[in-house]
Amino acid sequence: MNIIACYKWVLDEQDIKITAGSLTLDTSRAKGKISEYDKNAIEEAVVQAEGCGVEVISLTFGGSKAKQSLKDALSRGPAKGYWVNDAAADRADGYVTANVLAAAIRKIGDYGLVLFGEGSADTYGQQVGPRVATLLEIPAITFVSQFKIEGDTVTAIRKLENCTEQISAKLPVVITVLPEINKPRIPSLKQVLGAAKKSAQEWKVTDLGLDTQALEPKTKVKSIQGFVMKRKNQIYKAGTVEEKVEAFVTALNKDGVL
Repeated sequence: MNIIACYKWVLDEQDIKITAGSLTLDTSRAKGKISEYDKNAIEEAVVQAEGCGVEVISLTFGGSKAKQSLKDALSRGPAKGYWVNDAAADRADGYVTANVLAAAIRKIGDYGLVLFGEGSADTYGQQVGPRVATLLEIPAITFVSQFKIEGDTVTAIRKLENCTEQISAKLPVVITVLPEINKPRIPSLKQVLGAAKKSAQEWKVTDLGLDTQALEPKTKVKSIQGFVMKRKNQIYKAGTVEEKVEAFVTALNKDGVL
């Protein structure tokens, strides 16, 4: 059974500017990219497929601009890609995205493993992977730092806040991976050129048999503002080194830092 690597096309945060005064985000010059967390998912899918002798399929849900992602995703190792093209992706929350991806995965079929990044680089809701697993009625293993496939079983190490946890589950399984699981490859020129020859299929939401309720977000973003950190910039000049350190520590205690 094949491995499906899901990813999201997001704005490059390095290109996003904060408008002075209003703190609104200026995305007019922001370019798109595959979410950094999802690059780990694609990379791990390819690595695992090489060991199992199966095929990797990339899958994304996005608007017209997401078409740019197909060549990039395929240059990273997947044999073919699917793109669910719909303007609804621009306002989709985790609920809608999971409904669309789960329906697309059912349509693709013949999957043993579905990989996600731990969250997307824009909203970082960490909901889509577990939601897709619930819709597909298969196990979900989240926050995975390493895993291996043996036969029809996957054994994974989950990294939690103050411990690690080892879990095994029968395929098919949804796994969300942490960035530390690997270092995504930088595609070579040969891989980039080869990606243009691979199959990339476009679907519309209407091809997936979803009703209108499945495409109605449960949460709606009214506005987004940038955050500007204000610093006190206090400089301690008077006194000896010991006195300066004491004054510094006193100030931190007063502000509740220590």
